[in-house]
Amino acid sequence: MAGLFDPVQLGELALANRVVMAPMTRSRADAHASPTPLMVEYYRQRASAGLIVSEGVAPSANGIGYCRTPGLYSAEQVAAWRAVTDAVHAAGGRIVAQIMHCGRIASHFNKPPNAETVAPSAVRAAGKMYTDAAGMQDMDMPRALALEEIPRVIDEYANATRNALAAGFDGVELHCTSGYLPMQFMAVNSNLRTDAYGGSTKNRVRFAVEAAEAMAGVAGAGRVGLRICPANPFNDVLDPEPAQTYAELLAGVAGLGIAYLHVIRSPRKDFDAFEFARRNFAGPLILNDGFDGVSASQAVAEGRCAAVSFGRHFIGNPDLVARLREGAPLADFDARKLYTPGPEGYTDYPSVAALRSCS
Repeated sequence: MAGLFDPVQLGELALANRVVMAPMTRSRADAHASPTPLMVEYYRQRASAGLIVSEGVAPSANGIGYCRTPGLYSAEQVAAWRAVTDAVHAAGGRIVAQIMHCGRIASHFNKPPNAETVAPSAVRAAGKMYTDAAGMQDMDMPRALALEEIPRVIDEYANATRNALAAGFDGVELHCTSGYLPMQFMAVNSNLRTDAYGGSTKNRVRFAVEAAEAMAGVAGAGRVGLRICPANPFNDVLDPEPAQTYAELLAGVAGLGIAYLHVIRSPRKDFDAFEFARRNFAGPLILNDGFDGVSASQAVAEGRCAAVSFGRHFIGNPDLVARLREGAPLADFDARKLYTPGPEGYTDYPSVAALRSCS
């Protein structure tokens, strides 16, 4: 039986173990949406993961939603990400870039000058967003993308993939969760279109399928992952038929042969996203949300997945792999410092080895 600490091959991605670091927004990028030296250290500390999935990275200035989040659309950003990937590789790790277009989940206070907030339809998302410039603000009213614009937005995903490879990433992951642009196309309350990207289920998943195809066309499908969370209403998206929607989505990407499907546990008690993924996707699965070392080891050993990703546990435990292997206690993290600038609550969590050397 496979073990959590055994190597695994996901498409063209060779992992030293099956402990994956999940993507997490941490809001430490600079004013130009470029990674900082602090981010280099953050990712380097966690390079013992079999695979790191980066925080969401915008494919264009329009794709930025939150404050201090990074992009992959400028030469400056590519060069800054190269320092991150070099550090991870020097420590023996692997890292893929998660491509995230926030769509209507955005505030213009967080965007560069002249950037727009765009979405499938001109429907404002409920809720507010924090901005450094003006505190809490309503979500922007988005501008509906014209039909002829959509191929250009899909090209942004391809270009971000090209930039990710130039920056040294081992691959890319399409962010298709959390109510961002691909999910906005899939949801019935944020997509009111009547053209080829709206109406039927097949039309509503078309944007996500074409984005995955564009990314695979650049990187090769064996270096592309897809992250989903069926039936999750986060960020004001409504999908009354998640089984139908995601079956159509997975059928749409089935012929690509992507490296893996990254599945978040569904918040709905009546919908088992993990079991659904096993029935509808033939490739390797990475499961996420609510796992500890014991349950993750069991899931791998029973063949329910190829790997397990951890988010919260990687925040306070940069050496999570070693802690899980040894059965060492896991440290908590300071939720007040999740999105604040600076090293506190980011790069200042000690490893078990460091704690022992001080005792």
